[in-house]
Amino acid sequence: MPLSSTELADALAHLDRGDWKAAHEIVQRDEDAALSCWAHGIVHIMEGDLPNARYWYKEAKRAFPAQPSISGEIAALRRALDG
Repeated sequence: MPLSSTELADALAHLDRGDWKAAHEIVQRDEDAALSCWAHGIVHIMEGDLPNARYWYKEAKRAFPAQPSISGEIAALRRALDG
């Protein structure tokens, strides 16, 4: 079931605070929607699991950044969510 915009915003708030574990609890409930998959990829960048992050970016149909910037990815995801 797709996450609501409120749930994604909550996940982003956790990512902003550096709490990737709490964000992961939310985003792993939706493995289909592109924004959720993108957030899931960011979670794994923060965790340091880049192969898993690449997988989730592929699922989100997004190119994996050559030099991942967590804050930049969070800001871009926020713009997409607000968008």
